[in-house]
This record gives sequence, C-alpha cells and structure tokens, in this order.
Amino acid sequence: MKIGILRTGHSPEELIDKLGNYDTMFERLLAGHGFTFQTFSVVDGEFPEGVQDADGWLITGSKHGAYEDHAWIPPLEDLIREIHAAGKPLVGVCFGHQIIAQAMGGKVEKFKGGWSVGRVNYMLDGQPVALNAWHQDQVTVLPEGARVIGQSDFCKYAMLAYDDTIWTIQPHPEFSPEFIDGLIRTRGKGVVPDAHLEAATTTLSLPVDSANIATQMAQFFKSKARA
Repeated sequence: MKIGILRTGHSPEELIDKLGNYDTMFERLLAGHGFTFQTFSVVDGEFPEGVQDADGWLITGSKHGAYEDHAWIPPLEDLIREIHAAGKPLVGVCFGHQIIAQAMGGKVEKFKGGWSVGRVNYMLDGQPVALNAWHQDQVTVLPEGARVIGQSDFCKYAMLAYDDTIWTIQPHPEFSPEFIDGLIRTRGKGVVPDAHLEAATTTLSLPVDSANIATQMAQFFKSKARA
C-alpha cells in the first residue's frame, strides 16, 4: 500500500540531518507495516497530480497556522476535499489535524489557553494514551460530521474522525523525546513560556504511546483500503 505524505513544514535546520524531516519521521513511525511512501512537499508548492497518486494520504505537522495566508493552503484544502470525496483514507497530525478540520468547514485559531508542549495524557476511544505535543493552535469549532474520538483536559477536540475515512490527531506520535528536546532548544526559547519548556523537559524520559498509535494508524489505512 502506497502512502502519499503531504509535507506541510520542515524540521529545524539544526535537527534535520540527525533526526530527519517530518516525512522521514512518519516513515520511521510506520515502518514494518508494509507501506511504501512518496512525499509531496506541498509547503514548497509540490502537489500530486491527483488523489489516485497514492492509496492513502497523510498530512504532517507544520510551524505555520492553517488560517495563515499562504499560496499552498487553498489548494491543499481542495485536495483534502477531493481525497474525502474519493473515499481514500486520510490521516492528519497536528497541522494536518487542523487543516483538515478547516477544509471541512471547522475553525482553527490560537487557543486562549496557550501552549501545550511535551508529554500529555489523552483519552482515545476511552483508553488513556500519552503522546508528545507541540502546539498553540487548536480546532475550536468542529466541522459538520466530525466525531470526537479523543481529548485531553487542555484540548477537547484532540482526535477526530470523519465518515470512517479520515482520522486526525493533534499531538505528535512521530516526535521522539530527542526531537522534543531539540524543538525546546531551537523553536521554543522566546516563543513558548519558559515554565512550559521546563515542565516539558522534565517529562522527556517518560514513556509515550507512539508505537500504539502507529499500529492504529496502520490498521486504519489498511482497513479503509480494503473497504
């Protein structure tokens, strides 16, 4: 099964050689599940010819806001709606989670409660999961037809599903503790409150459920491809 990765941002230059770009992180996360991958760097204006270019699609995170005025965002929203209309499985993570909600009629904005960084506890389908987060923006208004399948005390629309063909998640199962540590050093200082960064640093050694989420993602892709 071929997964088309729609890359909507880049890792910090200081980290990319050692830890990889965002598409590489997802290839590592989903390794061992029998997928092949092709990356389309939509943040740089590189789009697929159409939804048939892959069996399933995945939208990465980004430092950009879904509501910002970038030339690549409207065509990405069009592509999201085309993927949905075609019934292709689509996964969105962080920015991907947000841009899908926006494309489907929801609202994304800077959350008045501020930032969420580091290890966070969520409930997914009634089960506790711990995952790394890095965001200030949130989905604040649900699109019609979206179902809430996961949340935290800080983020009530943390995980969404649409028509059984779209599955999205606000936190980052692809971010390792090492990468979170790198973000703290390269993108956190002076942007994220110091208290948040210090708290996130204290959780770097604690386990996260990324492998469990990777299995769920893989099962989602495979089940929808067979449907």
